[in-house]
Amino acid sequence: MRHLPKGEHDPNLLVGLDTSDDAGVYKLTEDLAMIQTVDFFTPIVDDPYMFGQIAAANSLSDVYAMGGRPTTVMNIVGFPIATLGHDVLAEILKGAADKVKESGAVLVGGHSIDDAEPKFGLSVTGLVHPSKVFKNVGAKPGDAIVLTKPIGVGIQTTAIKKDKLTKEQLELVSETMAQLNKTAAECLAGLSPNAVTDVTGFGLLGHATEMAKGTGGITIHLDFEKVPLLPGTEELAKEGIVPGGSKANLRWIQDDVAYNDHLQEWQQLIYCDAVTSGGLLVSLSKIEAEEYVTRLNEKGIHTAAIIGEVTKLTHKPIMAN
Repeated sequence: MRHLPKGEHDPNLLVGLDTSDDAGVYKLTEDLAMIQTVDFFTPIVDDPYMFGQIAAANSLSDVYAMGGRPTTVMNIVGFPIATLGHDVLAEILKGAADKVKESGAVLVGGHSIDDAEPKFGLSVTGLVHPSKVFKNVGAKPGDAIVLTKPIGVGIQTTAIKKDKLTKEQLELVSETMAQLNKTAAECLAGLSPNAVTDVTGFGLLGHATEMAKGTGGITIHLDFEKVPLLPGTEELAKEGIVPGGSKANLRWIQDDVAYNDHLQEWQQLIYCDAVTSGGLLVSLSKIEAEEYVTRLNEKGIHTAAIIGEVTKLTHKPIMAN
């Protein structure tokens, strides 16, 4: 990463590499900016159609996290066509295409290679007004923190590989990952969020840490009891069914987080669980946070919750209670 270019400033680059944000934003005109993002990964569920849906929702999420509207997408495919066959790839592409259509974006092409292990994702371009870009920094003391989707995805997708999920749990975690953040972003219309990101591979605490450290001078306090979890996550974590990425996240942020003494390691690991296609993490005034959750509930997103608050820097960037 140290070899990436730094120091050259383009005044039209509204969001670049500086704050580890969800996507890049480049101003085209005084009224229009372009959002660019790309993401892809290996299958995390067995059903190829659902995998396509999840991969597409995950890639599109970065545009929503920046306050934008996805417009065009391109497929990125690595696939062992000789061993898995055309039908499996066709289902992946169909799942993604259906999710792209749901988003309102348009598929314009893509690129594929023959690869030993299947990989799939999207390159997404979106549009936003330059003055309405959401960034992952800017949270203010007095804000409340809202999370729009439950966590525990990494733990549960690891449990899939060990045949530890019930049919109902498998369906719920798959549907959760495949859910677009479109409605969650649209419900912010007319509100004034100070910081927005989506929760993905670095886990809830990892992305909250980026928000706190990138803003500077603040501490984000989170309450484990208020964090929405997928059913069964706690039991799986207690059994030690936790992905390596979640354990790596716990180590990565250890110097920036103060855990309450009552939190056990399995709870810390849930806090740090590596998520695929997670919800939006939003910092906004307490009044607007309550309004936001009400709007989400009215739109059928009943897992959304206020999970913490922002204060001036007290001890460390994150206080996990």
